[in-house]
Amino acid sequence: MLKKELRQKYKVLRSGLSEIEIEEKSLAIANEILKLPIWDKTYFHVFLSIEEQKEVNTEFILHLLSGKDKEIVISKSDFVTREMTHFLLTDNTKIKKNEYNIPEPIDGLEVPATKIDVVFVPLLAYDIKGNRVGYGKGFYDKFLSQCKPETIKIGLSFFEPEESILDLFESDILLDYCVTPNGIYRF
Repeated sequence: MLKKELRQKYKVLRSGLSEIEIEEKSLAIANEILKLPIWDKTYFHVFLSIEEQKEVNTEFILHLLSGKDKEIVISKSDFVTREMTHFLLTDNTKIKKNEYNIPEPIDGLEVPATKIDVVFVPLLAYDIKGNRVGYGKGFYDKFLSQCKPETIKIGLSFFEPEESILDLFESDILLDYCVTPNGIYRF
């Protein structure tokens, strides 16, 4: 399928999920994450969920990382430059929703992309090769291209993979893993 078709399909599928289903599936995803070989790493980038888009609730992942004394990094998006600025999440971090309902830090200690070891990547769909479809703005492909080559990229999805995504770009960055409530896909 084409990215545009996949975006439509998975927005509809997600809109059909109840709050309880989202919570249960998000918790199952967090439990699967515990099985990944990532716990020797230090800097973990986590997206803050857009509730209105019925994204995977990353609150459970934040608790996991916090409990394991990891450095948690969150981002602020600039919709003009399509750049993300990354900040360390601390007890003093103030978070506010932007005009697109994305929860973001107001400011804080900036962390360069090259310091980040693991990135949890939001997505709408993905395929069995590790290609992903996001919202189409290119923020994550740009950000992931700035990370070091060994940075581990982990997609989070309520759903299983598609066979293939047809309209890929050279700038698309492959995932290393995708975690679903039912298990882990390794690419």
